[in-house]
Amino acid sequence: MPLTIALATAVALAVFVAWPLLASETGAEAFLPVDVTPLADLKRRRMVVYENLQDLEFEYKAGKIASEDYQAMSANYKAEAAGLMSASLEAETASGSDAWIEREVSARRARRKSAPSPEYTCAECGFENPLPVKFCGECGAKLEPGGQKKVTSGK
Repeated sequence: MPLTIALATAVALAVFVAWPLLASETGAEAFLPVDVTPLADLKRRRMVVYENLQDLEFEYKAGKIASEDYQAMSANYKAEAAGLMSASLEAETASGSDAWIEREVSARRARRKSAPSPEYTCAECGFENPLPVKFCGECGAKLEPGGQKKVTSGK
């Protein structure tokens, strides 16, 4: 009996460990990491080309690569880097909707800041309180409709 339980546990554990390796990644199960975007991919590829170019220069200076080979490989890496840079610029400018959204957000923020509500501006300290409040968030004075501070006999 203990041998059967141990064997069943071992089989279940083996299936649990092997299932992600054997499962197919098609359809709904296939995914990309969240941070992989076309722009991030271009940047990653460009950085790899830069590292390869640095390694090539190091090996040339160390005498491991002939001058003709160095010139040819260097030209290839530089052409690839230039292509990736232009693709990155195109990807950045292609997102014109993002620029439009940013302009809309800044315009709405400017409109919101330009007309503070006098009803919630403290008459004592001039603090613009968020809507709706009964007491000033800065000095604690009671706010009355119309921006007037209530006068109490204790003060």
